[in-house]
Amino acid sequence: MNTTTLAAFLTVDLLLVFTPGADWAYAIAAGLRDRSVVPAVAGLIAGYAGYTLLAVAGLVVIVASSPTLLTALTVAGAGYLVWLGWGVLRRPAALAASEEAMGSSRLQIMLRGVGISGLNPKALLLYFSLFPQFIDPATGWPVAAQTGLLGTLHMTACAVVYLAVGVLARTVLKTRPAAARAVTRASGAMMIVIGGVLLVERVALAG
Repeated sequence: MNTTTLAAFLTVDLLLVFTPGADWAYAIAAGLRDRSVVPAVAGLIAGYAGYTLLAVAGLVVIVASSPTLLTALTVAGAGYLVWLGWGVLRRPAALAASEEAMGSSRLQIMLRGVGISGLNPKALLLYFSLFPQFIDPATGWPVAAQTGLLGTLHMTACAVVYLAVGVLARTVLKTRPAAARAVTRASGAMMIVIGGVLLVERVALAG
């Protein structure tokens, strides 16, 4: 793959990554909990790693072409986002959480991140609709290798942006408890709204 193609892909991909969504909401919520940004972002990236493996194996096309499977995935993802968002609204980030408490929940934080990105059907459609536009079998690179490279670039962009979002949320809001609670509640509300929109879109398409 040539540098022009990769630069074009990164430009489009970064525009999508910089668009706030469920990933941003989770990174912000994690940023307001001491020592939870890294495991949260690691979980988000792990979810995208799963999609990258599916894309490399060619299974993305199969999943994306199955209305039943897409509907099931959308409903599961929407329900998960609504459930997680409601949990955030009920229990806003506690900035004074102890180091021991956060340490014991890092795996749970990471798994939640995997669920947010891994159950998001928008990610599947991103891999299916965006990637093919930048893959050229005539370049001599195997399609699987090109797909893997694009997936790696996407995951790298997500890691950098989401880490920055989480760290900035923690740095800026750490000394402002009231603002932190407001932002956390807004993040939870955003998860619920996004989950609801995904569910409505899928129901409309199915109808």
